Amino acid sequence: MKGTAGEVFVDDGGTGQGPPVVFVYSACGDTRQWAAQLQRVRKQRRAVALDLRGHGQSTLTSDADFTVEDFSQDVATVVDGLGLPRVVLVGHSLGGTVCVAYAAAHPERVAGLFLLDPASDGREVPKEAAEGMMAALDTDGWTQVIEQYWGTLLEPSTPQVREQVLGQLRRTQRGAVKAAMGSLLKFDPVTALKRYPGPALSVITPLNQTPGAYHVLVPSLPSKLVTGTGHWVQLDAPEQVNTLLDGFLATVP
Repeated sequence: MKGTAGEVFVDDGGTGQGPPVVFVYSACGDTRQWAAQLQRVRKQRRAVALDLRGHGQSTLTSDADFTVEDFSQDVATVVDGLGLPRVVLVGHSLGGTVCVAYAAAHPERVAGLFLLDPASDGREVPKEAAEGMMAALDTDGWTQVIEQYWGTLLEPSTPQVREQVLGQLRRTQRGAVKAAMGSLLKFDPVTALKRYPGPALSVITPLNQTPGAYHVLVPSLPSKLVTGTGHWVQLDAPEQVNTLLDGFLATVP
């Protein structure tokens, strides 16, 4: 599917009642991170996963910096291209931020917003740390820098999950990684969340219990805590995520 920054890969399937569900994963991932959720949801309704620009099977025609709103245009490309009038958005980490941006811009198109350990407010990151990270992404050792950070988020995960996540990271274009990480440092999630009045739920891990977490910054955002997993909850505890998502979908008109 032709997007604003290249071709956008779409994994589309399933039929049934209720608004289709659109899944958006974290930085440096691909649609396979949602395999268990796609299989579950497609038994009852349509479910779509997309690769963000420069990730997975999607292309990237420019090395320019992108904003979170730019990444949300990939969601718009898919929603509009498939002719979906209203959707439930499910976003993990960066994908959660991207879904929030889309919901803020198109609240009438979003029937529900399910966030899975969404990225925190990047504006809370100290300037020196942010500049150091972005500078490191311009070096030949950029993958090691991200792998080290990802490693702290993957500590509770199984070797299989760690291998999957790190393998996807290594296959992601550096321009896409830099754009993804840089965009999070500038995005205002508070204003965006307040623009979306519909059903929402943020499922968080202990890693997301910080002052910059969305449910802390916007107390009206419902949240549920899960424990015993790493950041990639849908890979560490797929059945638990499926159950939580089933419960949320049951509340969405």
